[in-house]
Amino acid sequence: MGDAGTHDACSLNLLYLRSSFLAMEPADHFISLARQSGGGSITERVQTFILEHCINSIEDEGTVYNLTYIKNILKKVITAAESTHDVVLEGLYERLAYYLTSHMDDDLLKERSRICRQISFLCSSGHDNKCLSSMNLVVPLQCSLNMLEGDTGCALWPSSLFLSELILSYPMTFSNKFCFEVGSGVGLVGIMLKHVGASKVILTDGDMSTLANMKLNLELNHLASETMASQRTYESPNMVECKHLPWESASESELQTYHPDIVLGADIIYDPLYVPYLIRVLSILLKPLKFCSSEPKEGDMSCYRCTQSTEDRNGDNSQNEAKEAPNAYIATVIRNLETFNYFLRLAAEASLSVLDVTATMKPKNLLPYMLSYDRSTVHLYKVSFLCT
Repeated sequence: MGDAGTHDACSLNLLYLRSSFLAMEPADHFISLARQSGGGSITERVQTFILEHCINSIEDEGTVYNLTYIKNILKKVITAAESTHDVVLEGLYERLAYYLTSHMDDDLLKERSRICRQISFLCSSGHDNKCLSSMNLVVPLQCSLNMLEGDTGCALWPSSLFLSELILSYPMTFSNKFCFEVGSGVGLVGIMLKHVGASKVILTDGDMSTLANMKLNLELNHLASETMASQRTYESPNMVECKHLPWESASESELQTYHPDIVLGADIIYDPLYVPYLIRVLSILLKPLKFCSSEPKEGDMSCYRCTQSTEDRNGDNSQNEAKEAPNAYIATVIRNLETFNYFLRLAAEASLSVLDVTATMKPKNLLPYMLSYDRSTVHLYKVSFLCT
């Protein structure tokens, strides 16, 4: 029984190792998992796994990979194995020599400011030799290499990973709901929403370059993106609408037409200059559909968001029920307390309730191999409109 348990643990560690490689985790984190897989050192068995299931497999699959990352991993593996006097496989030396002398031009690769990471959400642990098949969901994402050069919208942020785990952990909360994300970045949250069966998904961002990258990521995950209102086909299970939505210039009349069930945001409380605009957008999207005692008048926006028909108000509500007030789930790392407190103050002034639900809505750990992701730094807030 003990041997079986050891074998299961070893298989699971190797699953984590491959997942780490596909996600392009930092090399030092990859080496930590490699040592863990080998019981403290990078054994020949672990080296063989790295060579066959990481390095060679991406070439066999025709996966677009980053040459610099591969070379760095090979160097680190060889150095780590040599440091503990383990035998290093000739195949590792050969692959490194190949990449070092390859005709592939590093300068051309550097011009490509985006890399494709494959994020594996491990929804089952896998306790046998077939554990590699327990990657329940693998999401390819084109991400930025130049996060410090103004390309932050195409980076993969911890709060986006947190929201993704949350959605997969509580699928019924988002299933059959109209979900609207502000500041969608690479589009990972939207991909998760469609995976759990959200009835309608709208992803928004204020940067056109980020929006273009987001659409590419939807295509990589076999989802169709739609931007033209005249071509909307929400009935399609694979359709996601992408919209350019700068918070500072978002039209109130446009925002009032959406009526989402759930609003989401990941790491969107970052710049005090944009906090007032964000609060305004949230206030409009979260304002409950108003009950009117009389028939709404044409052009009267105060009556535009009525929840009930005339029949409902007369007591016949068998066909129509009042729509529940929407909520927002915002995941954020509080990097600047002053900025976050500013957000809380403006939210209170706008009659928005901000409740910390981090402890009560804990997502499952679906990214155990991603050592660079510290979920303990992420806070989850439920935001709703306070009716007066």
